[in-house]
Amino acid sequence: MKTAVGDAFLRLVNIMDNLREKCPWDKKQTIQSLRQMTIEETYELADAITEESWPGIQEELGDLLLHILFYSKIGSEQKKFELTGVINGICDKLISRHPHIYGNVKVNDEYDVKRNWEKLKLKEGKKSVISGVPPSLPATVKAMRLQEKAKQVGFEWDNKEQVWEKVEEEMKELKLAIESGSQVKTEEEFGDVIFSLINYARFLQVDAENALEKTNKKFIHRFTRMEQMALESGKDLAGMTLEEMDAIWNAVKKQQQE
Repeated sequence: MKTAVGDAFLRLVNIMDNLREKCPWDKKQTIQSLRQMTIEETYELADAITEESWPGIQEELGDLLLHILFYSKIGSEQKKFELTGVINGICDKLISRHPHIYGNVKVNDEYDVKRNWEKLKLKEGKKSVISGVPPSLPATVKAMRLQEKAKQVGFEWDNKEQVWEKVEEEMKELKLAIESGSQVKTEEEFGDVIFSLINYARFLQVDAENALEKTNKKFIHRFTRMEQMALESGKDLAGMTLEEMDAIWNAVKKQQQE
């Protein structure tokens, strides 16, 4: 099995080297030109995971692996780093940050592992436990990561009931902000409501980003079906009343639930 994996990996490395040397498109690429494509590939993987499409996950992982080799190839050409450095770097990091496996540290559960991980990162020179959260992350994912990291140093509610009380508190503050007529304050309090709801999702062991994406997909499916049903009845949504559209929407929901 190990030989098969190694052979497959080396085959891909050789293909990447060959393409970089002979293909006009591959020869032209830079780390800047690849950046957006890498982001798109990452989102395609995320979509496959949301859909629980194992063939899709396998395919998108292959695309991402190619990108890793592409960046490594360019790094080697620029004499910045080698592929072996990329691989050995992550190996060394994993060994260093898992002293409960490769050392004498004792842990009781996954939370101990996460806490140790953050402590080790601080020892390595990180100035804050939240400094490792990428600024460019989508806001929902960033909120989840910030909350998870803060938890590792004990900045966490005791139970979900307390978190829900915070949600209700933030919703009251949002209502007051709306009543005040201040758009700036309304936006601020709306953000606080979302942040607290994401925190509540964590306590429910729900992935807030994935849950919202599933709702987006559900809305897309229902809305497009509603458009189809309107056309089938000889009507157009733009010319229908809200009551008529709502009736079709409820019919679509009923079809999905049956």
